[in-house]
Amino acid sequence: MEGINLLAAAIVAGLAAIGAGVGFGLMGGRFLESIARQPELTPMLQVRMFIIAGLLDAVPIICVAIAFLLIFQ
Repeated sequence: MEGINLLAAAIVAGLAAIGAGVGFGLMGGRFLESIARQPELTPMLQVRMFIIAGLLDAVPIICVAIAFLLIFQ
C-alpha cells in the first residue's frame, strides 16, 4: 500500500510542477506582449503580473504539501 502512496505523491508533485511551468510561461509571454503593445502601462501591468505570479505559485506549494502528507502518512 505504501507504493501506491509514493506513486500518488509523485504524480501530484509532477503535475503541479508542469502546471506551474505552463502557467508561468503563458503569463510571462502575455506580459511581454502587453508591454510591447502599450509600454506606458508597464508599471500597472507589472504589479498585476506579480500578484498573479504569487497566486499561481501557491497551487504547486499546496500540492507539494499534499504529496508530503501522502508520503509520510
